[in-house]
Amino acid sequence: MKPVFALVGRPNVGKSTLFNRLTKSRDALVADFPGLTRDRKYGQGVLGADDEYNEEGRSYLVIDTGGLSGGDAGIDEYMANQTWLAVDEANTVLFIVDGREGLTSADHLVADRLRKAGKSVFLVVNKTDTVDPEQAKADFYQLGFKDVFAIAAAHGRGVTQMISALLKTFPEGEDEEDEVPIEYKDSIRIAFVGRPNVGKSTLINRIMGEERVVAFDKPGTTRDSIYVPFERDGQKYTLIDTAGVRRRAKVKEAIETFSIIKTLSAIENSHVVIMILDAHESITDQDAHLLGLVLDAGRSLVLAINKWDGMSKYERDRIKVQLEVKLPFLDFADKHFISALHGTGVGHLYKSVHEAYDSAMLDVSTSRMTRMLQTATSAHQLPVVAASRIKLRYAHQGGNNPFTVIIHGNQTKRIPGSYKRYLMNYFRDTLKLKGTQVRIQFKTGDNPFEGKGDKRAKLSPSQMYRKKKKNPHKVSDKLSKKRK
Repeated sequence: MKPVFALVGRPNVGKSTLFNRLTKSRDALVADFPGLTRDRKYGQGVLGADDEYNEEGRSYLVIDTGGLSGGDAGIDEYMANQTWLAVDEANTVLFIVDGREGLTSADHLVADRLRKAGKSVFLVVNKTDTVDPEQAKADFYQLGFKDVFAIAAAHGRGVTQMISALLKTFPEGEDEEDEVPIEYKDSIRIAFVGRPNVGKSTLINRIMGEERVVAFDKPGTTRDSIYVPFERDGQKYTLIDTAGVRRRAKVKEAIETFSIIKTLSAIENSHVVIMILDAHESITDQDAHLLGLVLDAGRSLVLAINKWDGMSKYERDRIKVQLEVKLPFLDFADKHFISALHGTGVGHLYKSVHEAYDSAMLDVSTSRMTRMLQTATSAHQLPVVAASRIKLRYAHQGGNNPFTVIIHGNQTKRIPGSYKRYLMNYFRDTLKLKGTQVRIQFKTGDNPFEGKGDKRAKLSPSQMYRKKKKNPHKVSDKLSKKRK
């Protein structure tokens, strides 16, 4: 069994910083901001041959958790539940404390709870870069833990020695299987995107059938992108919970800017995006802006209109009209009216996700693409430009996700946008693509005679002789003019 370490402690003691250091990544958001992490986040680390104090090839899993503030109400309760779920999944707990602040009453409360959990606990005194490590450790021995490590996670001081000592407590040769998968390979990655408080985390919890991520009736609950592995009917998925994106004018905290960047990165890493709208609110410009970001990334799209339960017929008709008026460019995406809280309509999302994924990953031969291009141009002729008709010679597939068609021809830069949209719709309808957009790229072949029309070639003596013999009077007149 691969070692699984859960990082537990008060808010702002450096758990996410240590998580990034152990996984050699920047997956977890880090800022001098208490309570930044709220959901449990998984990462994989390897102590390789290039590390000092190494155990070559030893890998491990790390679980980052939210800070335990001691609150038993509101979002603090949900964060604490996520932390203790991580403790149950792990076989070793790293209890992180702040070496600068010293021992606090909250540390005593966390230590008492950890002793009752029945897990192997190691005390880690962080932020010892500006204090004497031994003196910092001395204050925390009264917590009763035998093994105490002094580190500075921000600078990496003492981290390699610590993880090396921890790995020695696990028998070698039993690291093949992961009890807690981080992300399935060859899975369909689905990003859940929308404005704050539209129900993204609630929908993921409904799909998972457990409280996997913190879902709370407060905008901005999710701050980081959380990757959740999931399997259903033999198909593997990776669900990505993202932070809600507000208008730039309403972004007040600097950390929210980083959350938005993480959301945009999650869109780029996904195969299919489920855009969640709130049925109780009108479709806003921010919704259209978010959809524009998804389309710019070229990702497949499924629309989920949430909180559909309890609405009157008039309200439901109103939101349907808004979808047709404000989002007419999404005619290729399936729309589902769901209730994430009660599960109504959630099961129908799978079919649309698979259709969108299969369409985006479709492979079509060049011969078939060229035949479709010829049929399209025959049904609707290309316009005449500068007394000559534009010619499109052949087409081939240029990539997946989004489905890209590359068309070769002449004067392609003069093709009007209306004809380009016609070709996009033609390829989508002919190939029966659903949930994914079609991108058209034109390429014009180089003209080998371009720029050479005004340059007359110099005739050879034999060519001059044949020309003189064919037109003796014309050539003699030219020679006489030159003599004069």
